[in-house]
Amino acid sequence: MKKVMITMKSIQIADNDRSESELVTEGTYYVTEDGTHKICYDESEATGYEGSTTVLTCIGNKYASMERRGTAPALLIIEKDKKHHCHYGTPFGEFMVGVYAHKIDNRLDEQGGDLYFRYTLDVNSTFISDNEIYIKVH
Repeated sequence: MKKVMITMKSIQIADNDRSESELVTEGTYYVTEDGTHKICYDESEATGYEGSTTVLTCIGNKYASMERRGTAPALLIIEKDKKHHCHYGTPFGEFMVGVYAHKIDNRLDEQGGDLYFRYTLDVNSTFISDNEIYIKVH
């Protein structure tokens, strides 16, 4: 496990409205013996989830997950060409979301690198947003 800088850019598109945010934070990164990549960081007041820790897990170009532990727990599973119903907690309450992954591009290696995923969110089968996440581990 090594300390790294993590740059994360998030794009959300809903009803022809596009919003972007960027987070730069310190965290840890490691690759397990089976080749699973793990990116961990503490949330802050800036993200609205202060007191939580997030772990991003990526296996190849087919599977990624985001698990947030702490004040607002959540688990999003992003698996290419599959829809998952996932638990998502916010400071305002918890709900279930549908997550359908369109693309995962894993360019991580032992030193770090880049990770990208694109997915659609829905609640009760009602479209919420299209999302893109760009992550750089350096």
